[in-house]
Amino acid sequence: MPFQKITEAASEYHNLEKMPLATLLVSINKEDKIVPVVIEKALPKIEALVAVIVEKMKAGGRLFYIGAGTSGRLGILDASECPPTFGVSYNLIIGIIAGGEKAITSAVEFAEDDIEQGWKDLQLHHVCAKDFVLGIAASGTTPYVIGALQKCNHNNITTGSICCNTDAPLSAIAQHAVEIIVGPEFITGSTRMKSGTAQKLVLNMISTAAMIQLGKIEDNRMVNMQLSNQKLIDRGVKMVMEKLSILDYDTAKQMLLKSGSVKKMMENYPS
Repeated sequence: MPFQKITEAASEYHNLEKMPLATLLVSINKEDKIVPVVIEKALPKIEALVAVIVEKMKAGGRLFYIGAGTSGRLGILDASECPPTFGVSYNLIIGIIAGGEKAITSAVEFAEDDIEQGWKDLQLHHVCAKDFVLGIAASGTTPYVIGALQKCNHNNITTGSICCNTDAPLSAIAQHAVEIIVGPEFITGSTRMKSGTAQKLVLNMISTAAMIQLGKIEDNRMVNMQLSNQKLIDRGVKMVMEKLSILDYDTAKQMLLKSGSVKKMMENYPS
């Protein structure tokens, strides 16, 4: 039986242009509720994936996200948020998108169809066997991503994938494949909707769980966060006041800024 994309299947909703606004919103919300339930079924696969990523990182490796369109943008979003949240290097988790930086905000025609370019883009970052490359593609058929993972496999680089179709070609190539089957989209083929939501939630799990496993969180606090704006400084000051029983806000703030992070301050001023 030929491979069939449920991500391209016809929407179960019709005459959308005639729907009252309230009905549109209720219907979209109804579809969105499917996503976390489906992800729950894939948790064992996600756990296995994260365990390998953590092992790679502990040995000095990096995590690459590679995708096209919405999938590529979601990878870049997740990667870019890790340094300020967890205080890690921007070189630890790297997002790559078909079409380069321009494709982050604008569609680059046919970029996803180039089966050779994904590997070339990875090579710009000197990808090696210490690293882990995660291909993201709702359809599971994107040539840019498939080609990149094929080359990684041939070069002894561990691979994983996230897609939203059963038995997708990408899953057959990835060593650690995760399939989140959310069903037809509200607008036929618009995988920026449920499929995109599913990918975002799984990426949240991967990066957050990995950083916790690597010791970047204490209790439930972002003790390694970068103090890059007043909101984060204020959050850090309140952590310091709580941890060290400091009553004066300004004193705690001065101490925190001198240390550079909550984590470093705790090391310098153990309670």
